[in-house]
Amino acid sequence: MTVLVDDPRWPAHGRLWAHLVSDESLDELHAFARAHDVPARAFDLDHYDVPEEIIPRLVAAGAQHVGGKELVRRLIASGLRIPARDRR
Repeated sequence: MTVLVDDPRWPAHGRLWAHLVSDESLDELHAFARAHDVPARAFDLDHYDVPEEIIPRLVAAGAQHVGGKELVRRLIASGLRIPARDRR
């Protein structure tokens, strides 16, 4: 199992947000998110948007903290990445 979380760099709603992804499968990602109380509404096609304050809890539960470029590289390599042109 490899669930990844990147650095919180995206501001919205008075917080900074990060991305939670799997480089294995969406089933793995959804199971991890459910097990750690990440709401389903946070899912955005290939990742969950997660607030900065829960990152330590996700890492303690087994998510691997990586930089944003590494997260995107591994998501693309997994075949799970949804390109921006397909997000419309």
